[in-house]
Amino acid sequence: MRSNHCPKCQGSMIQGFVIEQSQGYPAVDTWISGAPEKGWFGAKTKGRKKLEVQTWRCTRCGFLESYAPE
Repeated sequence: MRSNHCPKCQGSMIQGFVIEQSQGYPAVDTWISGAPEKGWFGAKTKGRKKLEVQTWRCTRCGFLESYAPE
């Protein structure tokens, strides 16, 4: 379970997200299972588990912590 306090300085953590600029439009980062494999149009992702990444930022020190919950 995620804590509401920064593991580095104990400051408050607030939820946000990291944007990936993909094919001309912004998208939320995605975690893909397995080791990366190069494909013709970038990394191969077909048939792999995909989870949206949630990111939290410390309001005191700026530390980022990311999770990919089910």
